[in-house]
Amino acid sequence: MTKQETYSGIDYFRMIAAVLIVAIHTSPLASFSATGDFIFTRIIARVAVPFFLVTSGFFLISRYSYNADKLRKFIKKTALIYAAAIVIYIPINIYNGYFSEDNLLPKIIKDIVFDGTLYHLWYLPAAIVGAVIAWYLVKQWAYRKAFAVTLVLYIVGLFGDSYYGIAENIPSLNSFYHLIFQVSDYTRNGIFFAPIFFVLGGYISDNKDKLSFKKSIIGFTTCFSLMFAEALTLHRFELQRHDSMYVFLLPSICFLFYFLMHFKGKNRAQLRTISLIIYIIHPFVIVLIRLFAKITHLQNALVENSLIHYLLVCIISAGLGLALTAIWNIYKPKKHNTDKDRAYLEIDLKNLEHNVRVLKNAMPPHCELMAVAKAECYGHGMYGTTVYLNQIGVSAFAVATIDEGIRLRKYGISGEILIMGYTSPMRAKELCKYKLTQTLIDYEYSLRLDEQGYKVTAHIKVDTGMHRLGFDADDTKEIVTAFSLKNIEITGIFTHLCSADSRAEEDVDFTRKQIGKFYNSLDNLRKSGIRIPKVHIQSSYGLLNYPEIKSDYVRAGIALYGVLSSPNDETKLKLDLRPVLSLKARVVLLRKICKGETVGYSRAFTASRDSLIAILPIGYADGFPRNLSCGKSIVLICGQKAPIIGKICMDQLAVDVTDISNIKIGSIATLIGKDENDEIAAPTVAENSESITNELLSRMGRRLNIIYKM
Repeated sequence: MTKQETYSGIDYFRMIAAVLIVAIHTSPLASFSATGDFIFTRIIARVAVPFFLVTSGFFLISRYSYNADKLRKFIKKTALIYAAAIVIYIPINIYNGYFSEDNLLPKIIKDIVFDGTLYHLWYLPAAIVGAVIAWYLVKQWAYRKAFAVTLVLYIVGLFGDSYYGIAENIPSLNSFYHLIFQVSDYTRNGIFFAPIFFVLGGYISDNKDKLSFKKSIIGFTTCFSLMFAEALTLHRFELQRHDSMYVFLLPSICFLFYFLMHFKGKNRAQLRTISLIIYIIHPFVIVLIRLFAKITHLQNALVENSLIHYLLVCIISAGLGLALTAIWNIYKPKKHNTDKDRAYLEIDLKNLEHNVRVLKNAMPPHCELMAVAKAECYGHGMYGTTVYLNQIGVSAFAVATIDEGIRLRKYGISGEILIMGYTSPMRAKELCKYKLTQTLIDYEYSLRLDEQGYKVTAHIKVDTGMHRLGFDADDTKEIVTAFSLKNIEITGIFTHLCSADSRAEEDVDFTRKQIGKFYNSLDNLRKSGIRIPKVHIQSSYGLLNYPEIKSDYVRAGIALYGVLSSPNDETKLKLDLRPVLSLKARVVLLRKICKGETVGYSRAFTASRDSLIAILPIGYADGFPRNLSCGKSIVLICGQKAPIIGKICMDQLAVDVTDISNIKIGSIATLIGKDENDEIAAPTVAENSESITNELLSRMGRRLNIIYKM
């Protein structure tokens, strides 16, 4: 994934939220004013827990982090923390007589799943349950419906919490909540409370720039003031069974989060750990302080004075948090970065965004970019690339197969996804389920697809001379019939220019004939009473060489990724496109060989001098062409050129680094991309391998790690 932006404001507020949670459990102003304490602990401090839930949703539910592995890791981490906390507080529970209660097993199950085995631990199971509900709702229905469902759950919880005084006077509702309270002591739990905050966090993450600094301040001040009035009113009329859930808590926390996001800076991961430790251990600290006060007869100073008691709990908890964090940092297992151990692809998302902007500026008015995402986005990694493109506003994608289209939907990609290749008509149900747009490759295929009985969205492909897929451009009757099929909704029509990459006179002439044939076909359809849907004819070279064509989409593939198919290609438009992909590997071995010794299979290289050979752990199984063996390509190491020697193996290759003085084990070799002031361009590598850039990049092996950078 991309390098995430660091929001220092969120990290700093974690500490504020942690001490607010301590306040809820210590009532710091109780010695001085019951009303003041209510305001501080039951209104102001109530933003703390939702803040933590929204923060989790921000990094978990967003499209960009939207995968099952992320959810599984979150559940595993939270469950481990919860299990450790349960064990830590067993002595206190024994002291409190927890294990001597009647119906112990059902109580333990209820507490573990909903209420926590100590009063503050409810948050952890709530986070797990809330995350699962929110994640699956967003995955299935996107934000709008997910928010609607979780809002209903929140409202149900609301009338079991701060508005319970209303619900208990309605017999049917009273009975309903009585049943709920048999299962969970509160509606402040993972079902009714947590999910909506996870959904809000994900939504905010995917809509980071929606609110200005000024609007977020005004919004928070207004909504929090209304929450303040709401809470005092409910308290005044004694309607609250509990006081965790308010109507205006939702917009308040939303505006607060937008406000905090405006503070960006250095990653403060340590604060995350410390705030977590404060949350986990502060009840233990409360017990220790009270025990110490009892032994030393200082209850009046350390306990009865609620403010001092609160400050002591905060200071000691924070101190323990600092100490335990320091110890953990010393003894924790060192995280080894395996991404760069062998060979890897580096994807520059800034360059990708730049290319999107450049291509859009070159397109005709009212034309939309359709990003071609087939073949792992030409080797760039389908998940990270498409999700990022979706985030920056690209809402139309083209793939080769239905399975690629399904993967995009499972990644959370919204907008149109066009399958440009063949899909078995037997999979029409999946086309419908995942809202994929299928290309109609000919008339007979259209009939078979229609017969399946599922409503399918489709684009018609017209064959204007490539003679691959598509309806005959001259057969207006068959195309018209396709528009009348009962179960197929045609939303687009397109063709493919087979020689648009060439500026040779005969190829330009052929391309113009294709263009004329396509638009003549559209005219014939109009004359037959067909309303023409969205039209697209240009791929990358179609735009670069025929920018004057007006259409609804430009299908950008190789140009989107900042390169041309060949280094010798000349185009009408000279756009500032920037390569997105780099291919790199680490030197894993340095070997000295003497003059006359050979290297590799077939002894294809013989040293003409005493030499130093570097071994790189990358080969043709990773997609690096074997026919670049024996000096047909170079790599860049330490900003210097090193020729490939001998035959490229399946998993390794050798380079001559005799003239590179500062090389060492672990040095990075660049096979495609920039290194200091030099560059090896993908089109050049492709040409040297007697291929084109498209093939070279799309064959990059799946076993290569992909690192996305901003």
